[in-house]
Amino acid sequence: MDNATLISSLSDFSADTRHGALKQLAAHARFPDPGALFNMHCHSFFSYNAEGWSPSRVAYECRSRGLCAAALCDFDVLDGLEEFLEAGRVLALRSAAHLETRAFVREQARVDISSPGEPGVAYIMGCGFPGLPAAGSDQDRTLASLRQGAQERNLALIARVNATLPEIAVDYVRDVLPLTPKGVATERHIMRAYCTRSKRAFGDPAARAAFWSALLKCDVSAYPAIEANVPKMEDLVRNALAKRGGIGYIQPDDTTFPLADDFIPWVKACQAIPTIAWLDGTSGGEADCDRLLDLMTGKGCAALNIIPDRNWNLKDPQDAARKQAKLDEVVKGCVKRDLPVNIGTEMNKGGLPFVDDITGIVLRRYAEPFTQGMRVMVGQTLLARYADAPYLGERAASEFKSVAARNAFFASVGALPALTAACADTLSAAGPDKAFALLADAAKRI
Repeated sequence: MDNATLISSLSDFSADTRHGALKQLAAHARFPDPGALFNMHCHSFFSYNAEGWSPSRVAYECRSRGLCAAALCDFDVLDGLEEFLEAGRVLALRSAAHLETRAFVREQARVDISSPGEPGVAYIMGCGFPGLPAAGSDQDRTLASLRQGAQERNLALIARVNATLPEIAVDYVRDVLPLTPKGVATERHIMRAYCTRSKRAFGDPAARAAFWSALLKCDVSAYPAIEANVPKMEDLVRNALAKRGGIGYIQPDDTTFPLADDFIPWVKACQAIPTIAWLDGTSGGEADCDRLLDLMTGKGCAALNIIPDRNWNLKDPQDAARKQAKLDEVVKGCVKRDLPVNIGTEMNKGGLPFVDDITGIVLRRYAEPFTQGMRVMVGQTLLARYADAPYLGERAASEFKSVAARNAFFASVGALPALTAACADTLSAAGPDKAFALLADAAKRI
């Protein structure tokens, strides 16, 4: 089988096919030496990836491009965690696995935070999950409830859209779930299903243009070019059907998403790091970044996630200047509080960069905190998984008298060469105490 076929097979819905393709590629590929860049926020097809990539494909593409580290970050699920961490071991790529969701913050119920137009709703993450919760545990049941909540929101959205647009009505089981490998769909999958359904309902291109142009508020003559650009088409359909002002949209409240006060302790109980997700500093809830950081750290968050590209790479100079100033403010706020900063590009829509260039003119001033944040997340994964010593655990609290000292230690472990399968076996066989000593001793030598 040639390389192109093997690479394509990395995103097959069969886990066995993906695993076999990765093993073959790793055995014969010649990868560049790891560089200074990393992407610690990559969605896979277990939630939504713009290219349809699996966790294995994400890891392979990151390693092939010479990234020194990468993190999976899917919505509401940890379905790709073990696959991604194994791919990291196979490819010698520093790895971590995160989870992202939306939560309701009662203290900010009257202002937008990081979900525009939805007061009280904030994107929020757990970073560096060392493994899946034990089957049947409280943590496992909470994880299942995140999946169930997402499905219920999907079904309700589809019911509202179907009632208004019966011509292109979709069936969740028939039309949406086959687009996913493990039955976890997102709004983007649903929009793809509606686009596909419309082609069946309106086989005549002119009829289809008339149908969609009214909904998308575009000229009929402009529609063919929109339809030809699939990512743009799906984004416009999402705005028209699912986003604020769309025909299927309803305003969320404190019952729509989990409460931040419930999500944060769950993340910590899973031995991961509860993490604030920053948008761009322009909303009422983010305008005073110190207040936001103090509020969320007071609830137990211990890190912050940023998608840098949308905070500086903007066409309008005034908009760019305003958001770059807020970026500077929030990074300085994190440094002042010793909050690790996790960065990445998401990979969940067309046109996003593959990786943030922290050597570029804007981001290079934050290279040090961004790099330390990456290393903390990798160190957290290793120490929690093999040494039972998570970042927010009892051992870390007793070993390190300050957050700065804890960050330095976890970052030193995260700076170690990428974990291989043989090293992972050694750490697993050693047991937690000896594994901690092995990792600590190795970190002292670099």
